[in-house]
Amino acid sequence: MTGLRTSLSFTAVLLIGCASHTGMASRIARWSEQQANTWYAAQPWLVGSNYVPRSAINQLEMWQAETFDSVRIDQELGWAEALGMNTMRVFLHDLVWQQDSAAFRKRIDTFLSIAARHHINPMFVFFDSVWDPSPHLGAQHQPTPGVHNSGWVQSPGARALADTGQYPRLEAYVQGILRAFGKDPRILAWDLWNEPSAENTDTYGKEELHDKVARVTALLPRVFEWARAVRPTQPLTSGICCVESNPNGRNLGTLAEIQLRESDIVTFHNYGGPETFRRQVKWLKRYGRPVICTEYMARSVGSTFEAVLPIGKEERVGMINWGLVAGKTQTYLPWDSWQHPYVGREPAVWHHDVLHPNGTPYRQEEVDLIRRLTGAEKVPAAPAKS
Repeated sequence: MTGLRTSLSFTAVLLIGCASHTGMASRIARWSEQQANTWYAAQPWLVGSNYVPRSAINQLEMWQAETFDSVRIDQELGWAEALGMNTMRVFLHDLVWQQDSAAFRKRIDTFLSIAARHHINPMFVFFDSVWDPSPHLGAQHQPTPGVHNSGWVQSPGARALADTGQYPRLEAYVQGILRAFGKDPRILAWDLWNEPSAENTDTYGKEELHDKVARVTALLPRVFEWARAVRPTQPLTSGICCVESNPNGRNLGTLAEIQLRESDIVTFHNYGGPETFRRQVKWLKRYGRPVICTEYMARSVGSTFEAVLPIGKEERVGMINWGLVAGKTQTYLPWDSWQHPYVGREPAVWHHDVLHPNGTPYRQEEVDLIRRLTGAEKVPAAPAKS
């Protein structure tokens, strides 16, 4: 009971604070439906992957100076271009900004220049509630053998989330990035918080804050407020997650309601089969805004390219699968590898990811399908390089 009282008390205090902030910023409204749909009509059919280079175990290893690998990024985005992909969903991290904001901006600009050469407009993600709640700068550990995403880290970490004194630092991170890139035509959109309801009970449950969801619920509207105060020209969003079993989109819960209420465009995650995917798209379209799936494709649970990518094209829903190239994240291994590591054995089927580390396809028929649906089959594919 003590924990419950603490959580509710904290939520009440922050919600009061959010209400006052929201009132001050009420002049900056989210995009109208017309504005959102006009923006979407100017986009091609959006197809891409959640992207981290194969040399990085997490966001920190991707973006820190010592391990930022522009050569490998250029190679891998070239492979994505050959598939006909035109966007990538890419995670940032507040600690890299805190360490050296000017250098981080330069590396983001380098990434954007590479992506633009390959006709890719990325969607950047600011915060993430999934996996390790204790991120740290510096060298990252090696992948745990046989385990899916054994090194991915949250942003903000539990320590920062628990300390309201650090919230001005988080605000400076969001607004600093947006002041630098909020009008940059090379960027598709901004995803403010990935899976904010995640509690990671099966992986990091003992390390998570007991009132984490309450804190995120109170903070998320403020993050939208921080971002809107800069007036970016790209849309803002936060994708609803883990509601595949909901048949009609009712009784979604507080966080999902906040996400849908605040987002300029509707984004969502769906790791179900074609029936659940089509059903979710149907009720999401009732919101009258563009719909983009920012995570899908987990072969071992029935979410496959052949099952859902054609539906995305039919419905003109943007489609961003998890994982481009198999690498240090080891997301080709199933989620259950946390309980039963795949040491000395391969999974019966890859869970995520499209390409081997040398750029060759895991399944040629998948690559053929992606290239056919995106129209890339009309252009000869570049040969893979080691």
